[in-house]
Amino acid sequence: MTSIGIMSAMHEELVAVLDGLPDKQCVRVAGRDFWLGNWHGHSLVVVLSRIGKVAAATTATVLIEHFGVKQIVFTGVAGGIGTGLKVGDVVLAHSFVQHDMDASPLFPRHEVPLYGLSHFETDKALSARLGSAAQTILADVDRHVGADAVDTFALQAPRLHEGLIASGDQFVADASRSHGLRQDLPDALAVEMEGAAVAQVCVDYEIPFAALRTISDCADDNAPADFSRFIREVASLYSQAVLSEWLRTGA
Repeated sequence: MTSIGIMSAMHEELVAVLDGLPDKQCVRVAGRDFWLGNWHGHSLVVVLSRIGKVAAATTATVLIEHFGVKQIVFTGVAGGIGTGLKVGDVVLAHSFVQHDMDASPLFPRHEVPLYGLSHFETDKALSARLGSAAQTILADVDRHVGADAVDTFALQAPRLHEGLIASGDQFVADASRSHGLRQDLPDALAVEMEGAAVAQVCVDYEIPFAALRTISDCADDNAPADFSRFIREVASLYSQAVLSEWLRTGA
């Protein structure tokens, strides 16, 4: 049975997934707790990547080298910077870019040196299956997160968006920085701190990679408001429900 790696950056994002993983066992490698278990007939290795690109790249490498996973899925939250996104929507990544990568003038801005690439694509087939599961969950969001959370965070009719996600080693939480990102990367839908690094590792190892991010804020001056509560009451439950649906229907 081939193993699937499941990653999130923060414990709050991962807690509902771990709660739903039966008979899990913990193995500690490289200072990280990796949780092994079976869910809907699939062998999983679930891990907290920690925050930032270097930490996430280390975690992805351990998943591949030590645990031999054959595909990786990243789930968690992100700030929305694309037009039309709102809190509670979900972004399925088609590709990732490091918004803080700049080796100019030796290389074009955003291009990763020696790769000839600025954008690292996710796996199309894996992403399509994950996106289908997300659509199913979002169509019945009240059942998965509860009426109180739906009302508190105005989650009526949340939508799935697909496209570019930007990663960088900074928490974008002010309107001026968010505006700058929109100008630099007008196609980017969301911003976070890990995905581009994991995507690059998966390209190196030729491992299928997909990422699904719940929009927790609009990457502006209101970003910290109710952030922890949103992760606990909405995003973590989204992740658990989407992953369960994806695995149940044949990941």
